[in-house]
Amino acid sequence: MGGGGAGPGAQLQSRQKGLQAVRLGRETAAQLAASVERPGYDPAAQKCGIVHFGIGAFHRAHQAAYTDAAMAAGDRDWRIIGVSLRSGDVAAQLNPQDGLYTLVERSSDAVAMRLIGSVARVIVAPEAPDDVIAAIASPDTHIVSFTVTEKGYVRRADGSLDTDNSALASDLSGAVPRTIYGFLAAGLARRRAAGLPGLTLLSCDNLADNGRQLRLLMRAYLEATDPTLADWFNAHCRCPATMIDRIVPAMTMEDRAWVAGEIGLEDEGAIITEPFTQWVIEDDFAGPRPRWEAVGAQLVDDVRPYEAAKLRMLNGAHSALAYLGLDAGHEFVHQAVADLAIRPVIETIMREEAAATLEPASGIDTVAYAGSLLDRFANSALQHKLMQIAMDGSQKIPQRWLEPLATSQAAGRSSPATLQALAAWIRHVRGDRRAVDDPQAQALGALWQAHGREGIAEALFGANGMFTATWQAAATDLEYLSKQLRQ
Repeated sequence: MGGGGAGPGAQLQSRQKGLQAVRLGRETAAQLAASVERPGYDPAAQKCGIVHFGIGAFHRAHQAAYTDAAMAAGDRDWRIIGVSLRSGDVAAQLNPQDGLYTLVERSSDAVAMRLIGSVARVIVAPEAPDDVIAAIASPDTHIVSFTVTEKGYVRRADGSLDTDNSALASDLSGAVPRTIYGFLAAGLARRRAAGLPGLTLLSCDNLADNGRQLRLLMRAYLEATDPTLADWFNAHCRCPATMIDRIVPAMTMEDRAWVAGEIGLEDEGAIITEPFTQWVIEDDFAGPRPRWEAVGAQLVDDVRPYEAAKLRMLNGAHSALAYLGLDAGHEFVHQAVADLAIRPVIETIMREEAAATLEPASGIDTVAYAGSLLDRFANSALQHKLMQIAMDGSQKIPQRWLEPLATSQAAGRSSPATLQALAAWIRHVRGDRRAVDDPQAQALGALWQAHGREGIAEALFGANGMFTATWQAAATDLEYLSKQLRQ
């Protein structure tokens, strides 16, 4: 354990110390500072039982950390082969380090550091597509997991496969795979041909009912390409639902310099996160799995109550903080939640509007949950950027805001705080104040050009709007949104 977040002076000192350090790896790990907890097993002696698509910071702070803890508790042969579908950045961070990296849990008054040994290597899919397929088809592999964000599932607004997407269309034509579906189909076909068992496909993304969604989408892809493989998939593979929760800000150069100063080695793969972590998993696996429940995960029959609370209260509030906070000129989450004009809106969204849409029988104490979320948002040691949360809003707002809006509307309840946040998102996607990082940025900008302030709400949420399949706004809500946009 150490001190709290580093100030500018400590960061400068750490950068100077880090310049003299050698890089973390299997041969240099013994030089780590004594304050860094080591794996309780030999990583190099473990086989790889998991293939993970989307091996970004969140996976390394969450599922990879749980898997590392399970092996430290006695499980064996569950190392992870990571797959990057596009960028080679994570491979460049981790492969020279033999997959090793430091996980730092940091709050305002404490720091804990741990060496993670669960990642074996990272494959950059466009550079070595057959290596990805071979990893899926390996007899040692039992689980393929995903943190590819909402857009990685290549869905239309109605939830079906977007066959107009160029990458998916290429996969459907039989070209070298570019999406998760193409790689999975090729790997599953090899498994079937070799007489190997099916796999557990474990979505760890913020999609409502993510396991069922993945199963439906994968089956639709297979039915379009190999109907007999679709039947095999249906009989032999499982897609459990999950709920994941941990705040993981993007790393900066200053963060890496600070970590280097603390551990005594350069670590390009280091992650800084909060102490809190939660993983709820539907207990429906096709074969062996790590004993994640022995190290803090919850194995349950029904994930939906946990998922709904997290998507609507945590993620919904996070998105509201992002767009309202950016509008107010803030950069970080802790700044936005401390803003006396914004915090009441966030509290209303969580405690009243979102909480009212949850099943009363879920057993979740929404008052306590909202309080814990506000405390987590206020953790200034994380430096969580609002622009990171604002990314891909068109993919996030349906389950975070529009579905609860529809539920409240059907029950005769108004949701002015959620509508205020939605108006901030509409202003954001206009794109005249800052860059819009969203797969629908061009289409949203075109709607603004065509309809202007008076008509944009109708174009998005009216009878024939872009998002009407999820929520059709009542006339009073459209007027409220338009009024907010005119201010």
